Amino acid sequence: MILVVDDDASVTASLGLLLRQAGYAVRPAAGPAEALAVDEAPALVLQDMNFSRHTSGEEGLSLLRELKQRWPAVPVVLMTAWGSIPLAVEGMKSGAADFVTKPWTNAQLLQAVRTALGLAQALPAASGPAPGRDELDELCDFGALVGEDPRLLAALEVVARVSPTDASVLVVGESGTGKELVAEAIHRNSRRQGGPFVKVNLGGIATTLFESEMFGHVRGAFTDAHSDRAGRFELSDGGTIFLDEIGELEPQAQVKLLRVLQDRTYEVLGSSVPRTVDVRVVSATNRDLPEMVARGQFREDLLYRLNLIQVHLPALRERPSDIPLLAQRFLSTFAQAYGRDALAFAPAALRFLQAQPWPGNVRQLRQWIERAVLVVRRDVLEPADLEATSAMEARGASRDALPPVGSMTLDEIERAMIVKSLAHHAGNLTKVAASLGMSRPALYRRLEKFGIGA
Repeated sequence: MILVVDDDASVTASLGLLLRQAGYAVRPAAGPAEALAVDEAPALVLQDMNFSRHTSGEEGLSLLRELKQRWPAVPVVLMTAWGSIPLAVEGMKSGAADFVTKPWTNAQLLQAVRTALGLAQALPAASGPAPGRDELDELCDFGALVGEDPRLLAALEVVARVSPTDASVLVVGESGTGKELVAEAIHRNSRRQGGPFVKVNLGGIATTLFESEMFGHVRGAFTDAHSDRAGRFELSDGGTIFLDEIGELEPQAQVKLLRVLQDRTYEVLGSSVPRTVDVRVVSATNRDLPEMVARGQFREDLLYRLNLIQVHLPALRERPSDIPLLAQRFLSTFAQAYGRDALAFAPAALRFLQAQPWPGNVRQLRQWIERAVLVVRRDVLEPADLEATSAMEARGASRDALPPVGSMTLDEIERAMIVKSLAHHAGNLTKVAASLGMSRPALYRRLEKFGIGA
């Protein structure tokens, strides 16, 4: 049963009809008192935020808190006007599962209800021992995600449970930890697996091109628009859109993205006709978005729209027991690709790999192994072989005094040098700061600026 709480009888009547046609039992309530008089716990509550002439939303927040205290496991979806989204964000902080804005579309509201109910079933209160890797592999196809460390398994369990729903997922973790692989796994194990999976690197899209890239344009919309072009959201209709490097999005682009994520509608550049899109959103970042919200660099309402479910991927240094598994997988892959099937690791070589700091995480380990397969002639790789191939990074870079003009910005050069210094000094920040000629506080600011985990 879905409990619909709104003091407008026409709203409860129309919602009741919509939900009953979708197969749900519905019980209307005209206000907080009537809602709290219900004895039977509903499967979901759909509630307005205002029940009188006052529009502060305090009545709605108060009802939400009482409902969550009475029925902690029951999801609550809030209804609010577009201009009151900050109020809905406060509701999310108080335990609401989601929010929809008035006026809503029927498809949008039903999707919010289905997602909230699906998550309530997929993420029950924790009980019993955590599932092992074999058990998780029976639930979900994780593809190239390798590892058995408990931190990784905790993330994979969330992926396995939420993939069948339409919930927005935010994947966080350092660069190179496998965030794109998680996004692919979510799509592959969802009901949208037969639809498109569209990847968008938001860090690589100029703000001036954001609308054209994401929403498309019609011929003549601007100079050089010689033909119509489909945007990324149109291309992903019926499937999943993966918004990588979401933390790099400029403030003006954040507003435009929020609108399409909230209403699932957009306008093609050069056209005033709204279009709808049916898409699941998975995003990823190596930035600390709550900290960016506190500094005014990222919209809090956008964060809550993206962050219905969060998956945190641990850094490789935090799961050293997985390094031999990953190294063996990469060695097998590259040995087969380059016709060197006899290759193997000496036990000391695997211990050497486990002792490294891996600032570039799994991506860096993969590069080390591929380089060793290409360069080392012996069939059994020793620590010296791996150390020699890793040192090629520094030697190769030292021969290139500066990159070609126009190929890198100053920020990109600075970031690359910091990453290289971290690898060279094994993550020792005092040595890194000294080698770069800056203080430790200055280094910390740059690590935060560039989203580099140290």
